[in-house]
Amino acid sequence: MHAASTTGLILTGGGARAAYQVGVLSAVHRIRREAGAPPGNPYPVLAGTSAGALNAAALATDADDPDAGIAKLVRVWENMHVEQVYRTDSFGVIRSGARWLTMMSMGWAIARLRRQRPRSLLDNSPLHKLLGEMIDLDRIDRLIADGHLKALAVSTSSYTSGSHVTFFQSDSAPAPWIRSNRVAVQEPLTMAHLLASAAIPFMFPAVTLPLQGAYEWFGDGSMRQTAPISPAIHLGADRILVIGAGRMREPAGPRTLAPTAYPSIAQIGGHALSSIFLDALAVDAERLQRINATLALIPEEIRAQATLKPVRLLLISPSERLDDIAARHLGALPHSIRALLGGIGVSGGGPGSNGAALASYLLFEADYTRELMALGEKDTEARRTEVLQFFDLTAS
Repeated sequence: MHAASTTGLILTGGGARAAYQVGVLSAVHRIRREAGAPPGNPYPVLAGTSAGALNAAALATDADDPDAGIAKLVRVWENMHVEQVYRTDSFGVIRSGARWLTMMSMGWAIARLRRQRPRSLLDNSPLHKLLGEMIDLDRIDRLIADGHLKALAVSTSSYTSGSHVTFFQSDSAPAPWIRSNRVAVQEPLTMAHLLASAAIPFMFPAVTLPLQGAYEWFGDGSMRQTAPISPAIHLGADRILVIGAGRMREPAGPRTLAPTAYPSIAQIGGHALSSIFLDALAVDAERLQRINATLALIPEEIRAQATLKPVRLLLISPSERLDDIAARHLGALPHSIRALLGGIGVSGGGPGSNGAALASYLLFEADYTRELMALGEKDTEARRTEVLQFFDLTAS
């Protein structure tokens, strides 16, 4: 048996790609149940970023009934439609996206548009209702007091100060950690924290939150997130399951001898979002593995006096390119959204579609989310032995 006693779960960002996390969680839950795992919440420490923060909060608020929590996530993501996340009606699209694109192209010449200052490409006001149905944050304090949960952390990024801020609730009062451009704040979490964490840059509007006596504008927590595994460690986890939302070592795309057309805004935007959502996790996981390897070389009596402790890590991420899966489902988007995204270069269907990477973050449609969930289940089942070892279980 390993000495680790506190398990943390980290769910990273990725918009609609977070459906993959639900497939992984469902498979892990099934594997644990088949192996006779003890009842109760398997993840007393939860940390999430962006859409991963929404999934983490949903699990946290059902920490006293993990079966119900997993079932609810599966039900929501299996039946997902973009109208639940952002407006797709013509008026809503014109108010947000069309005005934003016009501002980008002609705003210098239209003073009235400059005064209106459109905030984002999409209006995510429907997400408020969905979160209200999924998540009851008022339960967090009681679940912590009753011992079902140790901590929930949600990461955001401040456009105002440039800091990466992790807001958390915990069963204790750990000294809030402060690192280079990273700040932790212990306070009751609200829907505003979740919406801020999930505010994909340019796509969804920023959210105001109080910080150190003043209000700042916050956006997606994946931005400037240099250490996504850190919050769970600070909150006491010494065994951490991390579920990514993209391949950790993405193969290079096809190369051509002759220059292709200049990349569209959608292609550039998709590349930028992939850098924001994926790169930091790969680097942080490698860093943790190096620290563990180094600690293993130190004699145990000396290691016991060190501030660094070994952390068991299991990282599960997609085995397939989610961009390619998204390309097969572009037609599932409402016509108004396809037209809007077409204005920035998202086009085609199937392999090689322009802008599929960008669309993969916005494709909140059941055909796409179900395929990602199925991939998550398949990838996790393929690593059943590792999952059992991670939880100190044996196959039944």
